[in-house]
Amino acid sequence: MFYYALKVGISAFVIVAITEIAKRSSGFAALLAALPLISLLAFVWLYIEGAELLRIAELSSQIFWLVLPSLVLFLLLPLLIRQGMGFWLSLTLSVVATVVCYFALLPLLRKVGVQL
Repeated sequence: MFYYALKVGISAFVIVAITEIAKRSSGFAALLAALPLISLLAFVWLYIEGAELLRIAELSSQIFWLVLPSLVLFLLLPLLIRQGMGFWLSLTLSVVATVVCYFALLPLLRKVGVQL
């Protein structure tokens, strides 16, 4: 139980730290958020828990492919906000567009032999 509390605590700390840093420096917070911290934490937790190295490598490869459609959110959100849309509408449209891109990418990946 302590182990899970530690995992949650460290993971939550990273998220809270980035949001607090963003209040002072959006550039530095963006740099930290752009780092694959969540992925790195997942790799570390899996390794500590004794996962096979091939399983960690597989996760890393799958994350790579799934990062591509997530970039739509980061491109569309600021564009919509700058066009005068409210935050929630911009966020909703960006998330919907990202989900559409995920669903469009999955069959393409399967077609070229990438298994998710």
